[in-house]
Amino acid sequence: MSFEIIAQVEDPSMARVLVVALKAHGFHPLESGEGGLPGLPGVFGPKGVPVQVPEEEAADARVLADDLLREMLEP
Repeated sequence: MSFEIIAQVEDPSMARVLVVALKAHGFHPLESGEGGLPGLPGVFGPKGVPVQVPEEEAADARVLADDLLREMLEP
C-alpha cells in the first residue's frame, strides 16, 4: 500500500490531533511512529511531521486536514 503526504505540520502535538481526527472520520493515517526519515522511524526533517494516508484516501483526507488545520491555527 502506498501512502501520500497530505500535510506537513511543525508541531508534533498538532500532527497527533490531526491523525486522531482523520481516524475518527474513517481515514487510515500512519501513526507517528510508523513514519520518519529512512532508517530513523519517528525522526522527521526540518519541514515538520508529515501526515500520510493511503493514496486512494488522499484527495478527501486533504480537504478535511486543510479545514482542521485552518481551525486549529485561528487565533
